[in-house]
Amino acid sequence: MLYSVKQVELATRARLDELLKPSGVTALQYTALTVLERRDGMSSAELARNSFVTPQSMSDLVGALERRGLIAKCPDPLSKRRQVIGLTDEGRALLDRHAPAVQALEDEMLTGFTARERSAFRDYLNRSRAALG
Repeated sequence: MLYSVKQVELATRARLDELLKPSGVTALQYTALTVLERRDGMSSAELARNSFVTPQSMSDLVGALERRGLIAKCPDPLSKRRQVIGLTDEGRALLDRHAPAVQALEDEMLTGFTARERSAFRDYLNRSRAALG
């Protein structure tokens, strides 16, 4: 089972990297942007945990996204010593531009699944992730 999960992850990441290449964004960067889209105002450490990368990797990734103007850091209103990260308008526009192609990739991955099977599959994956987290 673990082998199959890893193979799906590798295939998906390769296709996503190919799809995003013209924009100069990697699959890992795109993942971080989508995490921020769902929950704006995270610290770098929180973003790392939610994007499944190490804090060191996230530091490099955040720097690259900030230089591109896709994200911005600002002081946390609850703690002046901490900075939080948010999407910029340019970051949201990039996600919007790629949403149809990313959705098509997901649809392709789930070809042959009924709507009920898709829902169950998502549930199984989320429960597996929760069990390991």
